[in-house]
Amino acid sequence: MMNNRILKRAVCLIGSLCALATVQLAEAKDVVIAFEGSYTPWNSSNPDGTLGGFEPALAKVLCERAHLSCKQIAADWDSMIPALNTGKFDVIMDGMAITDSRRQAIDFSIPYATVTSSFVTAKDHAADFAKLGSGLVTIKSEVDAKTALAALRIALKGKVIGVQAATTYVPFVRSNFADIAEIREYRSSKDRDLDLKSGRIDASVENTVYLLNNAGSDLSLIGPVIGGKIWGEGVGMGLRKSDTALRDAFDKAIASVKADGTLSRLSLQYMKTDLTPR
Repeated sequence: MMNNRILKRAVCLIGSLCALATVQLAEAKDVVIAFEGSYTPWNSSNPDGTLGGFEPALAKVLCERAHLSCKQIAADWDSMIPALNTGKFDVIMDGMAITDSRRQAIDFSIPYATVTSSFVTAKDHAADFAKLGSGLVTIKSEVDAKTALAALRIALKGKVIGVQAATTYVPFVRSNFADIAEIREYRSSKDRDLDLKSGRIDASVENTVYLLNNAGSDLSLIGPVIGGKIWGEGVGMGLRKSDTALRDAFDKAIASVKADGTLSRLSLQYMKTDLTPR
């Protein structure tokens, strides 16, 4: 009799804990996911006001698999982390690299994409950088960056390098090029690209896939593609540190789309390359 009573209490306790976890996730049912809406092909704004591109399409699938009702909105890139932490939305999906510095302010899901970056210049100035070559350079940390980027440092000496504010490219450029070039920050990639095309700045560094989809006939990629741990662990969903249940739900959903090939399919469809983390 006593054993049955203990068993019943244990079952009730387990049931209560499961119910609590369900309630916590249910409270986050209307999950608001923020995208910049101007970072093609990662995300973009359609004429009808909806959002398109790789990340909005992926977010829809992830929300379905996590049994969450989600709303997609556009937000300014440079204030995304403060806006997330003040509750204006619940998730950031904007090609955001998972880095140690960002982990101090927010939490992340597991990665849903890998990251490489490239330097770019106006097509008219491409000949000035013709000797840089191409290929892939893998940089593990800031310690070996200047050695790996020696040829780029020589080519960019005395130049003006534009970079989007609040990105991983700001500390990268300042650490490796501020001693030999002028660094100019921009609030948006669009403003930076306009100055790059018009010749007001000489070069910039940006996500390789973004550049391949937006360079057009006005811009040319220069030098090697840069990959490695210098860009962090990959691209992930940014969440508040307190939203552990929501993070765990998205982690399971990302693992699911990675395992069955959905992530690869969406990446190839929108990005023209497979960025699935290995």
